Amino acid sequence: MIGYLQGRLLKKEDEKILLLVGGVGYNILLPASVMASITASEPGDELSFSIYYHQTERQPKPTLIGFHTEEEKEFFQLFISVEDIGPMKAVKAMGLPIEEISAAIEGSDLKSLMKLPGIGKRTAQKIIATLEGKTARFALEAVSPTGTPAPPQAAFVDQVIDVLTHQLGHKSSDARTLVADAMARNPAVDSPEALLDEVYRAPKG
Repeated sequence: MIGYLQGRLLKKEDEKILLLVGGVGYNILLPASVMASITASEPGDELSFSIYYHQTERQPKPTLIGFHTEEEKEFFQLFISVEDIGPMKAVKAMGLPIEEISAAIEGSDLKSLMKLPGIGKRTAQKIIATLEGKTARFALEAVSPTGTPAPPQAAFVDQVIDVLTHQLGHKSSDARTLVADAMARNPAVDSPEALLDEVYRAPKG
C-alpha cells in the first residue's frame, strides 16, 4: 500500500494533480485546503505528500488522496468515520485547514461546519455528534485564546480533554482552552496526569 510519495509535478487540475515518481505518474486527489497551498507550484517542482490509499469492493479502482502532514491524514480518517461522509465527499468538504474545522467541531459550531462544501445542517450535526472530543488535539495547533501559538500536540491531549468534558463537566471549548493554556505554561508536561495537574494549578502572578 502506498503511504508516501515524493516526485515532480506534471499537471494540476481542479481537485487532483499528476505526480511523476520514479518514471510513474500518479493521480493524487487533494483536499481544497491542500490544493490551495500549492497554488504557486509549477510543473517540474518537487512535491511530497502523505498518502491515504482508498480501495474497496464497491470501489475497486485505487484512489490516492494526498496531504502535507500525517496529522492532516489522521484528521481525514476521523472525518470519514462520520456517517454519510466518504472519502470523495471529505476531499471536497475539507476546504479549511484542519485546525479551523476541528475548532468548529469542538465548539459545536454548526454554522461554520455548514460553510464547508457539501455539508448541510444534518451532516454538520452528525460530524459534531461523532467527533466532538476526538479532534481537540488538531484544534490546539491553531493560535490559543491567549494569542500565543499553541504548543505542539501530545498524544494524551485528547484523553485529558475527554476527562475534563465527560467526567469533570467542562464544556468542550472551555476544556480545550484550559489545556492549551496549561501546555503553554508548562510545555514539559509528559503525561495525562501531569497535564491535568497543570490545568488546575493556578497561574503564577
